[in-house]
Amino acid sequence: MQMISAAEVDHALSFPGLVETLRKAFHDGAIQPVRHHHTVERPTGAASTLLLMPAWTDFGAGGASGNGHIGVKIVTVSPDNNAIGKPAVMGLYLLLDGTTGEPQALIDGQRLTQWRTACASALAASYLAREDASRLLVVGAGALAPFLARAHAAVRPISKITIWNRTPANAETVAAELRAEGFDASVTHDLDAAVAEADIVSCATISTTPLVKGALLKPGAHLDLVGAFTPEMRESDDDAIRRARIYVDTRAGALTEAGDIVQPLASGILKSEDIVADLHELTRGQKPGRGSADEITLFKSVGAALEDLAAGIAVYEALKRQA
Repeated sequence: MQMISAAEVDHALSFPGLVETLRKAFHDGAIQPVRHHHTVERPTGAASTLLLMPAWTDFGAGGASGNGHIGVKIVTVSPDNNAIGKPAVMGLYLLLDGTTGEPQALIDGQRLTQWRTACASALAASYLAREDASRLLVVGAGALAPFLARAHAAVRPISKITIWNRTPANAETVAAELRAEGFDASVTHDLDAAVAEADIVSCATISTTPLVKGALLKPGAHLDLVGAFTPEMRESDDDAIRRARIYVDTRAGALTEAGDIVQPLASGILKSEDIVADLHELTRGQKPGRGSADEITLFKSVGAALEDLAAGIAVYEALKRQA
């Protein structure tokens, strides 16, 4: 069995390439049972969350018939980790032969998650963000933030990136990393003003109170909500739901796990039939994406096991070719 590090994941993938891999994966589909979602209580501090995400398919990453693959991601989310300088999200991805069940690779799950989550947002933006979208606001400065910036820049002509975080020093760390890669990246202390100026607002936080005020979104804006992965968390307010056309990565996940969807459904602000499409329907052309230059679009993702499987196969096969 091959052990694949974060550095090897970075070497194997590109943002444009993984966006297209995910586009094909959502178009073709895979078997992905409902994820196991467990709360791990602790004597002190915030509880951790344990996620088990299985998926399998009869097709390889390129779509050709073969033995296929089985994969499962094991993830923990521990909010208190930030206080001790560790990532809140930890994980591993186990890739197996689809016929024999033989372990093929154990992949750094944190890095795989960062790549596939960011590229799923970029995939959605390829249907939902204006083609001339150039100003990106990233809300949150965790490990995912620079990946979201790079992924959106792979599908839209991003010329200006602004980072906001409750702790400005963390936002500056992300901005400096992006500047070192040639991006025009800076920090803002005024979230509301930044929201009003942005063409794309991409949020990756574990906030339990809305951060993005929908009334401030300008015509034509695209709101990308990546964090808030439980019903109790929320990154946008009711005005965002009222003003936007709503899209999700998967209906099953968003309708049960995403606070930005679950809470408006419970209050009656949103009806399930108001969700225009998921990524399966967008990639298959079954439902429309952005309909006009002025409409506001909102994409909510909670993550899908299909994304991990497609990304894991892409990493494994790329490294085999390079060996």
